[in-house]
Amino acid sequence: MKLLLDRREAIQVASDAVLLGLVEAGKDSSFPPALAAENKLVGGALERAWAAKEVRGKRREVTIVHRSDRAGRFVLVGLGPRPLTADALRVAGAEAAKRLRGKGIRTVSVALPTFTAGEVPAAVAVQAIAEGLTLGSYQYLQYKANNEPSVEEATLGLGRVHGSEEGSLKRALSESTKLLDAVLWTRDLANTPPNIATPAWLATQAESLTELGLKVAVFDEKKLLELGCGGILAVGSGSRHPPRMVVVEWPGGSRKGRTVAIVGKGITFDSGGISIKPALGMQEMKFDKAGACAVLGTLRAAAMLKAPTRVIGVLACAENLVGEGAYRPGDIVRTYSGKTIEVTNTDAEGRVVLSDALAYAVDKYHPDEIIDIATLTGAALVALGENMAAVVGNNERLENALVGSGLATGELLWRLPLTDTHREMVRSDVADVKNSVEPKVAGVLIGGTFLEQFVGETPWAHLDIAGPAYARLGTLKYCPPYHPLGATAFGVRLLTEYLLGETAVQ
Repeated sequence: MKLLLDRREAIQVASDAVLLGLVEAGKDSSFPPALAAENKLVGGALERAWAAKEVRGKRREVTIVHRSDRAGRFVLVGLGPRPLTADALRVAGAEAAKRLRGKGIRTVSVALPTFTAGEVPAAVAVQAIAEGLTLGSYQYLQYKANNEPSVEEATLGLGRVHGSEEGSLKRALSESTKLLDAVLWTRDLANTPPNIATPAWLATQAESLTELGLKVAVFDEKKLLELGCGGILAVGSGSRHPPRMVVVEWPGGSRKGRTVAIVGKGITFDSGGISIKPALGMQEMKFDKAGACAVLGTLRAAAMLKAPTRVIGVLACAENLVGEGAYRPGDIVRTYSGKTIEVTNTDAEGRVVLSDALAYAVDKYHPDEIIDIATLTGAALVALGENMAAVVGNNERLENALVGSGLATGELLWRLPLTDTHREMVRSDVADVKNSVEPKVAGVLIGGTFLEQFVGETPWAHLDIAGPAYARLGTLKYCPPYHPLGATAFGVRLLTEYLLGETAVQ
């Protein structure tokens, strides 16, 4: 979507529709005076709809009214009750974009003062509305012949209220545009079907980032064997598409500054291996690479926004299939760190590949902090649903900082504890650790505790994004409207905010 700013009032900007924000009616149920000019252009229809309680400004409420002068439409977008938040505006923009799809509206102008409503800083509002409109308009259509047209251009009308802030708002919109480019790119990566998105293909997508000044190294199966990355090699052993480990580096604004490593699970398709998954829903396992895709998207955003922090991205990429060479329950695998893993379930493969990537990142780059992001456990979905991810770790400050970034972006995290009980549960009688336990309890924490064994003393946080990484058709209506069907790119905005924002651990 093309995003623009204009100093004029939104109704003065040529467009197919004008978007008007409407705060939910409270005790004062009088018609909002800010809409007087627009109400006049439709012969009082807005005020009549308000009086009849057809329009109340409720969250996710969208009402289209045709102008009597035949100069387009007004779209009343409910913002919900006061106090307004950035996420309320993000939701409003996304809901409007979805509801306008297929209605012949290609261009919109946004009456910014009606969305800030004297409560939300204009720069925050500009970014939230831009995110909502853009993310709400997204559709993965590469393989569809007939597409339902969406809004293609949005102009934010500053008007008399915000016209003097044009310079700072242009900067805010420019930053949002770059971040949104990374998010949409990430969604496309994660949505790509597994017959195309192999480990080698994902490595090629990473290599394309060199155009932005990023340094990329790809380790094939021979190099992985040389490095001793037995975890990645084991998981990928059942597929004719060999595994890869990919390292992407953004040097940051100063090499003397902090270094943050971000590690992503890149299982391009997960059948479960010999511990095979049920057929129902297995087509969704193309999204098991969502963590690695989020890492790539975050590195893309860091480069485009010139993040001052040095960022190291490590992707552990493999296809987990049943094949002649597939690893088995009962196998013992030696990882990059030298620690051994007893394989008790081949469907607990994400933690196995991450064991190599985490240890490699710690050993080679000595990061100040390390974060991994993965669709690791179905238990995270059961515990927290589709709109929140779990975070566990060994550093309270880092975890809290990430939670804060999640609140700022609407990508929510919930902290869970790791205890000595969980550490005892992952110990193996025949190896250093085992990758699954019986009975199957505390799945998120068992997965996190397993990963903890491979980061040493480095401040570390694990994001289990199995719930919000992608939206499912049956529950899509319960998700934020800026989450489309399919991949959401959850984590890109959160991690970018962390790298750039004041919430970062110092």
